[in-house]
Amino acid sequence: MSLHRVSSMSSYEHVRGSSPARSEHRKMSFNPVGTWVPPAAKKEPVGAFEVSKSRRLVQVATAVVYCLFAAGVVFGYAALKPVLLNEGVYRDECPEFKTSAKGPCYEQEIRLNFMFTTAAVATNVCALPVGTILDRFGPRVCGIIGSLFLAIGALFFAFASQSPFDGYIPGYLFLALGGPFVFISSFQLSNTFPRHSGLILALLTGAFDSSSAIFLFYRLIYNASHQTFTPQKFFLVYLIVPILILIAQLTLMPKNSYKTVGELITHAEDPNNDSHPTDAQIQDESHLNAIRDQRRAHRESVVDEITSLLGHKGEEADTTTRAEDRKKDISGVWGALHGRSALQQVRSPWFILIALFTVLQMTRINYFVATIRSQYTYLLNSPEKAEHVNNVFDVALPVGGVIAIPFIGLVLDNTCTLFVLSLLVATATAIGILGVLPYLWAAYLNILLFVLYRPLYYIAVSDYAAKVFGFHTFGKV
Repeated sequence: MSLHRVSSMSSYEHVRGSSPARSEHRKMSFNPVGTWVPPAAKKEPVGAFEVSKSRRLVQVATAVVYCLFAAGVVFGYAALKPVLLNEGVYRDECPEFKTSAKGPCYEQEIRLNFMFTTAAVATNVCALPVGTILDRFGPRVCGIIGSLFLAIGALFFAFASQSPFDGYIPGYLFLALGGPFVFISSFQLSNTFPRHSGLILALLTGAFDSSSAIFLFYRLIYNASHQTFTPQKFFLVYLIVPILILIAQLTLMPKNSYKTVGELITHAEDPNNDSHPTDAQIQDESHLNAIRDQRRAHRESVVDEITSLLGHKGEEADTTTRAEDRKKDISGVWGALHGRSALQQVRSPWFILIALFTVLQMTRINYFVATIRSQYTYLLNSPEKAEHVNNVFDVALPVGGVIAIPFIGLVLDNTCTLFVLSLLVATATAIGILGVLPYLWAAYLNILLFVLYRPLYYIAVSDYAAKVFGFHTFGKV
């Protein structure tokens, strides 16, 4: 997970070279006399060293588990679709003369695929409001909203067959909206153990990729139960997931985001933190000086806490810094538009070209997931072979993503951005060629490349955005 390893060090080095007068420095009071400090309107993030190690470990483990069950379940559509077809979902869309035991009619296929397309688009579009809510209200509020969306989606889907309106599309839409709220709000947990931030993000991303297997396991249970474990029963049981997420958010997970290494260093080195606007209320000058001395001592002690948190000392820290500098040099594009406004960055060719590439690839990825069975029914001229290819894909999609993540990190850390983008284009081209060959071996090879390409594409584009545009505008861009 090169993206997030780079982010920690870049934040660290940026703030150390900044002036304390700059606007991005947040004011933080260490005033020990709480009665003189009114509650702040906006909650500041907390340092990881302020929370016990065991609690941080449990928080990370909890986030990985609920991301596994909720972050990207809608992308298991290929596994869920046969169940929905067997249950007769949208069968009323078919004219009677087109309804056949051989398979769904065109109208039914289109309606089901529209359900997935709506959800896939919503998953990507809602990233901006999720980031805004996360910045303004913190990860707990995001997690609570996500759990509510997941619960609403599960209820819509559970009772869609009995409702007087189409509940499948809004149900799948809410499941898609809930995923990013619980997933993106978990990113800040990489700051719980900065030295292992890459591992934590790899676990979270792996959980996201693996969550598409939830519907695969459901389909296996559905078939094993002789189709008695209906979608209604499954989604009523699935309500346990948002309920547990809600409980975790209210009792265990942090209310405010953990500070990055850069924020910790800023607060520790900024002498302006020795003063506070409420100091004007203190009339006794000797008492005021004593309070400021306490703040200064606390600020200086934070440096030792940061050193302990990072786990780096002396030559080891220098080695790590040199390694991060090497990664920047290798990338070839580091800092191309750092310091520019979001509007300037969006207007640049750097953004326009990658945005066009993203639109094209997202369309291809989602189209392949939604129509793999239909495509290979046509290409192989055999519904049985197409079903087998679909079953292989259902297993390979989550497993391939998990296996690929560590290797993707090595590629991003040790090759230039031009090579990574060229690899994306070459792999996408190969997938396109294999996707039109009417051979079973081509189908298997196509699936293999696709399940490796999908996580590479997601992470590489984020890595490109971080290196080219920087982190001050990362959420918006």
